[in-house]
Amino acid sequence: MVYDKNWALTWLNDFADKIAENKQLLSDLDQAIGDGDHGINMARGLAELKKVLAEKPPETLKDVFKVTAMTLLSKVGGASGPLYGSAFLNISKAINADTLTKEELIDALESGLAGIENRGKSHAHEKTMIDVWEPVIHVMRQNEFSNDAILAALEKTKDMKATKGRASYLGERSIGHLDPGAYSSALLFESLLNSEEVAK
Repeated sequence: MVYDKNWALTWLNDFADKIAENKQLLSDLDQAIGDGDHGINMARGLAELKKVLAEKPPETLKDVFKVTAMTLLSKVGGASGPLYGSAFLNISKAINADTLTKEELIDALESGLAGIENRGKSHAHEKTMIDVWEPVIHVMRQNEFSNDAILAALEKTKDMKATKGRASYLGERSIGHLDPGAYSSALLFESLLNSEEVAK
């Protein structure tokens, strides 16, 4: 499989659509353990990204992710903008060609995960988006990337106690709730899975 600019645009546009469709759900999840604006913030930033990608399509695969990073950093409020922005900026830095092999894509996603960890001063099992990124990248390495694997990672965040971000103020009461950042990350990986059809 070869991942090129056309694939990247398909992935990110599909992600933007999924966020728009789930805007209310993401905000409801955030209402339970955060400040209730994750869906609104993400939908605003990704609507802007769709516009930018359509009006001035980036010239290279690397640029697609750089433009994505800059747009999310400037347009998504709260913690999500810097975290997703850092992820996509690191992905863009990891890309040095106009096509990626599957291994190179996974390596780039690993770089994106490192960007989230560095920016959020966080790691796995703290009930954050990392708890979807890390296990999903792991199953990609095992050639077991599927919707079931994505959902399994997301469901596991329900039983975790939040120790990072606004949700950490709730302590034990955060258990039993899905993390909104993990949910939006699950949508990101679902879109990635869908986009494999255009990776030739």
